[in-house]
Amino acid sequence: MEKTFVLLKPDALQRGLVGEILARFDRRGYRFLALKLLQTTEAQAAEHYGVHKGKFFYEDLVKHLTSGPVIAMVLEGSEAIAAVRKMVGATRPPEAEAGTIRGDFGQAGLRNLVHASDAPETAAAEMAIYFDESEFVASERAIDRWIFEDGE
Repeated sequence: MEKTFVLLKPDALQRGLVGEILARFDRRGYRFLALKLLQTTEAQAAEHYGVHKGKFFYEDLVKHLTSGPVIAMVLEGSEAIAAVRKMVGATRPPEAEAGTIRGDFGQAGLRNLVHASDAPETAAAEMAIYFDESEFVASERAIDRWIFEDGE
């Protein structure tokens, strides 16, 4: 099983898309290990987008991420990082395929609704920005045997 980090950005909350987006992950069979509503601080946003520091769009990213509440979550499932990113769609909503979160609901570049980690290392680093490991709740569901293959 692989863990990944997902963040519903302020535009997802302001547009009333939280339920729809969470339902997509739930219906896909991902386990929710951690989930919380919070107001991102400037320090968290700066750390989250640190890889982009110095780029022309960095300040706008930080400003957007701190503009309203967000929902941070840790999901677990088979090849979760790649699969969740595919569900989320291309970073720029106009380039995202129909059927993806950004393809179905996204409108503009920074207003792309959701962030999903791109690699195990970034997932671990991003989880640490928003969660303490003690906040993770691991549990098995009766349905898991119908979703995951033996040995996962």
